[in-house]
Amino acid sequence: MLEKSTFKKQLENLIAFPENQHYLLAVSGGADSMVLAFIFKALGLNFQVAHVNYKLRGEDSDSDQKVVEDFCFKNEIKFHLYEVSEQDKKPDNSIQLWARELRYDFFKQIQEKENLEFLVTAHHLNDQLETFIINLSKASGIKGLSGIPANDNKILRPLLHFSKDEIYDFAKENNIAYREDLSNKKSDYLRNKIRNELVPKLLETNDHFLENFKKSLSYLNQTKDFVQQQIVEIEKKVTISNKENKILDKEKLNLESDFVKFEILKKCGFNKVEEIKKIFTAETGSRFFSAHYQLIINRNELIFNELKKKTEITEDLILIQSFDFNESTIEIDLTDIIDRVQEIPETFRWEFDAKKLIFPLKLRKKKNGDYFYPIGMKGRKKIAKFFRDEKISILAKEKIWILTDGNDSVLGVIPFRQDKRYTLTEKTQKVLRIV
Repeated sequence: MLEKSTFKKQLENLIAFPENQHYLLAVSGGADSMVLAFIFKALGLNFQVAHVNYKLRGEDSDSDQKVVEDFCFKNEIKFHLYEVSEQDKKPDNSIQLWARELRYDFFKQIQEKENLEFLVTAHHLNDQLETFIINLSKASGIKGLSGIPANDNKILRPLLHFSKDEIYDFAKENNIAYREDLSNKKSDYLRNKIRNELVPKLLETNDHFLENFKKSLSYLNQTKDFVQQQIVEIEKKVTISNKENKILDKEKLNLESDFVKFEILKKCGFNKVEEIKKIFTAETGSRFFSAHYQLIINRNELIFNELKKKTEITEDLILIQSFDFNESTIEIDLTDIIDRVQEIPETFRWEFDAKKLIFPLKLRKKKNGDYFYPIGMKGRKKIAKFFRDEKISILAKEKIWILTDGNDSVLGVIPFRQDKRYTLTEKTQKVLRIV
């Protein structure tokens, strides 16, 4: 049952000495967040309140704001308001994602300005169940099925163990004013559809459904923690070095299950199943890129080089210093380097005669005067004209990489067109493949 004492116990499970901390509460005006604010006030905790008026529901949105504002004024609590305006450019779709990013940016700004260490939200047990079902439909694995974390990077959710009915009962017993968001009754979003149509049927199947679900989540979280401990131990066993570069034993790691490979490699951003399969069949010298790491295949080693911050690598990025001519083929995978926009192809595969290349090879952005000899076209073509002819948008141009050799000659416009001067012939013996 939700009471001040049971709430305080949940908060103490999340952080030590909660009475000594400073909090920012995200308060929408609904029953759950108003109960959250009421209990924080009743416990004498040091907190401020933030509210976002999205202006999506006309007078209803303003009435939500007033409930929160009146509570703060009455209880002398510092109130922070963000009112959405035309400058915020509401999207025609993905409203929920846009709204989430907007409010969390707002919360972060307040926390930094006011020196408030913890953000507190009013997610509850019913939210957990909805999230579980959503993640179940996405095949998200044990992490997704373990639910919303109660303490996630200093975002606290102390109401997660309490049901929506318990929150309503507490609000009624303590005469707490709140507003119902009528838009939640519409089943136009996936979460609302689950909340309004699926969850009520599940709750009808068992009087103790939510309580049993809470226990199941606890078991899942314990299982997740145990699995992660085992992953750490396995990673230690397959680690050759962790000093200047992280180096893993490719052969030992390949003996582990696909699940273990995924869990270890995703830590460095390699989280695509097909890409991970390629890593274990790739030849020496092959390279793969994630957002923050370059992975080099060296015989029986997986070598991880941390890349510089993205803002620092927009000028040029060394792909390969030299070609190991003891190998017949070396492959470089650029899956996570290429940003996707509508005009850019999803996949490409270029093969070069390695003996025609001058190393090192690098990626850079377009320069004035750049030209190349594109496959399928006659003669030389300036890249600027190539962009115009292909009707490539400004957005796409910013995301396109130019592949160059050691003399800064263009080898291709990634991923559109390769330069024909360096392609394979009948005499080719050594192949550099870029995908």
